[in-house]
Amino acid sequence: MGHVFVEADGGSRGNPGPAGYGAVVFDSDHDRVLAERGESIGIATNNVAEYRGLIAGLTAAAELGARSVSVRMDSKLVVEQMSGRWQVKHPDMKPLARQAGELAAGFDRVDYTWIPRAENSHADKLANEAMDGQPTNLTAPATVAAKTEKPESAPVSPGWTGALGKPTRMLLLRHGQTALSVERRYSGRGNPELTDLGLSQARAAAKRIGERGGITAVLSSPLGRARQTAEAVAAELSLPVRVHEGLIETDFGDWEGLTFGEASARDPELHRRWISDTSVRPPGGESFDEVRARIERARDDLVAEFPGANLLLVSHVTPIKTLLQMALDVGPSLLYRLHLDLASLSIAEFYPDGGASVRLVNDTSHL
Repeated sequence: MGHVFVEADGGSRGNPGPAGYGAVVFDSDHDRVLAERGESIGIATNNVAEYRGLIAGLTAAAELGARSVSVRMDSKLVVEQMSGRWQVKHPDMKPLARQAGELAAGFDRVDYTWIPRAENSHADKLANEAMDGQPTNLTAPATVAAKTEKPESAPVSPGWTGALGKPTRMLLLRHGQTALSVERRYSGRGNPELTDLGLSQARAAAKRIGERGGITAVLSSPLGRARQTAEAVAAELSLPVRVHEGLIETDFGDWEGLTFGEASARDPELHRRWISDTSVRPPGGESFDEVRARIERARDDLVAEFPGANLLLVSHVTPIKTLLQMALDVGPSLLYRLHLDLASLSIAEFYPDGGASVRLVNDTSHL
């Protein structure tokens, strides 16, 4: 057999928690399923489960006699590490990456591509069935036995969450007031400046964070209101401001500048769906699911680049809520129920093994 596609995923209910993986092998046209793998692996982290999914997928491809493989996964960490662009530093990841590398060496060629979660639905479904303890349909040619791997023992971890290693701590600062925020209008990719009060809020946040110190880098959304806020803090810290495109606010499309009531009156049915379904886009805009995919990439980039560091991220309501949602491992209802004040500070920590915690939410004591 020549070329195949492998799509793999893994997850954990609790990170760490009951974990499982899923993997599917497609033919060279990406039309026909050649093999499926799915297994519960006991208590583990998301990253361990994702690597186990990759290993299972490569193993199935080898059993099918494939000579080259295109791996597609929604795990930025696994794709970047297996592509050689990021180092594998965590001790739990090293043996898994080594095993995957040894399997990959048995093919003529293996390439790795990151894909959005929505494009990895087949493997995601298998992983979720495994996590839920459901029997997984293992599809394979009659001459190929479906492989069952021995579950790994869970790492022994200190603390309530069991997360390992030193986390990357992200101080999440919302920008100061603008004219649109005064009138509670949707403010996405538009670029209003800070008001006089907004500048005062930025200076107050800067004083607090400057006195705290210990910040390795200041990263900002590219939008002016966030950059103005970030520059005030960076000056106190004697650090440069680095723009990160992933921290930009949601694109509200045609609803930009409208109030909640105005957007609802303009597109009543679409707006009703949008406030309860994260896959729905405003007209000409961006869905919250798309925002999450972008924020996940930004988080993974920063955790890999700044392991164990304290970072200041100056951003907007939706990106900050999304980071808190991911750290808490909760559903999308948080996006609609959590309030974040202007110039408020929240803190989330992301561990190298995939664990996370939240230390602070919507603190405005500096104002």
